[in-house]
Amino acid sequence: MSRMNKKILKISAVVITTIATLAVGVQLLGGWTGLALLYVRHVMSKESAPFREVRWQQGPAASSSTAQSTATRRPNVLLIVVDDLGYADLSAFGGGIAEGRVTTPNIDSLAQRGVSFDTAYSGNPTCAPSRAAIMTGRYPTRFGFEFTPTPSLFMKLLARAGERQSAEAPPVYFADREAGQPAYEDMGLPASEVTIAKVLQSAGYHTAHIGKWHLGDSPKFRSYAHGFDESLSLQHGASMYLPSTDPRVVTVDPEHNIIDKFILANQPWGVRFNDGEVFKPDRYLTDYFTDQAIRVIDANQHRPFLLYLAYNAPHTPLQAMREDYDALPFIEDHALRVYAAMLRSLDRNIGRVLAALRERGLDDNTLVIFTSDNGAPHYTGLGARNAPLRGWKATHFEGGIRVPLFLQWPATLPQNTRRAGPAAHFDIFSTIAAATGATAPTDRVIDGVNLLPHARGDSVGRPHDSLFWRTDRYLTLLDGEWKLQLTEMPRKEWLYNLTLDPSEKNNLATYEAARVAAMKSRLMAFDREQAAPIWQSLAAVAVPLDRTVAEPPRAGEDYVYFSN
Repeated sequence: MSRMNKKILKISAVVITTIATLAVGVQLLGGWTGLALLYVRHVMSKESAPFREVRWQQGPAASSSTAQSTATRRPNVLLIVVDDLGYADLSAFGGGIAEGRVTTPNIDSLAQRGVSFDTAYSGNPTCAPSRAAIMTGRYPTRFGFEFTPTPSLFMKLLARAGERQSAEAPPVYFADREAGQPAYEDMGLPASEVTIAKVLQSAGYHTAHIGKWHLGDSPKFRSYAHGFDESLSLQHGASMYLPSTDPRVVTVDPEHNIIDKFILANQPWGVRFNDGEVFKPDRYLTDYFTDQAIRVIDANQHRPFLLYLAYNAPHTPLQAMREDYDALPFIEDHALRVYAAMLRSLDRNIGRVLAALRERGLDDNTLVIFTSDNGAPHYTGLGARNAPLRGWKATHFEGGIRVPLFLQWPATLPQNTRRAGPAAHFDIFSTIAAATGATAPTDRVIDGVNLLPHARGDSVGRPHDSLFWRTDRYLTLLDGEWKLQLTEMPRKEWLYNLTLDPSEKNNLATYEAARVAAMKSRLMAFDREQAAPIWQSLAAVAVPLDRTVAEPPRAGEDYVYFSN
């Protein structure tokens, strides 16, 4: 057979396979949605390389002249950021999944052995801008990081899928915004921004990142380009925990969840070490990231380090290890049981990392900070995850932006102590800089404050009198106990007194017209100070405030549109 004929046969085989795959996709996922998902898979992903060991840089040995004693050196920093954790998911807040029968003792121990803030807020109600605030100590809108990086086709898919959610509040696609959009991979944290990793790297710290990054996928935006000496990262903003065909994992069928359909159809199963080839981990992702975190601690136990451990758990897709699932037979609902098993795994793994610090004599002089990037989403179909708070991820209601914030540093901070707050994500930057003696940049506005005096009780004031949020034309101001939200879709003013009404049920905007006017004036002034978005959001979808995506729409229900 000639070389040309072989080439033709090879191309024909690829075409036949592609057509067959598309046919299956259309059958399983449904019409246009199936085609779109599979097209995005073709564009975004390719088969990952086989598993390989990661070789972390080794710090000085204990006997080395450059090794520093744990007692005299500057503190280590372990920053743990989890993904989409609900306010009621933690037993530390009196909640816990399955009516409190699934607890989180290891995460709770950070509050018990340290300081917790009763009110702490995310930089944004979605993943990426919130992480930009953590890394830079600034409102993400100050430098145009207003929206989560998302492929354009997925935004069309999201709008199309949203058509089935509510006839009263159909999705909106902004076709006029398509011009000038950067490529998805180039939607990243600007190189001009100074991250906490850059600050500590300049101060002589070894800096390592494990897990989710979500601040740009092209090399110029990855975490190792933003001050991390080493990075083991996910490719995109979410990932499977194991391929759904793996017998070790239990997966929930995403009947109502377009986010999970997107992730499972694209199968972004792989991690990247620095700028190397994407390869397959050898086990459930939460376990794998923990294994690697312990190896980083081992490699750096004789020099000061920053470890940014960004678990993608408990973000969807809902996938749990079978042994964790089997340990919870008292939960009858399958999806809730899988989710509870994911939390069980996350808590156990955080316990493993904390135990590694103790066993190596490092925990006394290690500042451990724990938070979530935002609240729980409605698209999991699991209700009450943010209770008693109202709203979900992708809203500025308390359920979307209230997050846990625990600080543990036994050598410096009191134990089992609660502070009122409000604290914010961007305070993490300033707190780490102060704890390590590193120099923060002075050529720009830093919105964060050092929380250590507040944690110790040295400061009698509040960390912040006011906090702001902006996502497209959705603006919010928290001013003392009062919170004002301005939405254009629907055109509405929402005013709540959080001291009297923490669940945001009683809208006082009509009765407090003067207060609304004054707060609106401050919001508009804040809005004028912010930068234009580096890229635009192409779609806005209604997020109901009081139900999940698994429940049918209700006539006259409250909702807000979120552009992201």
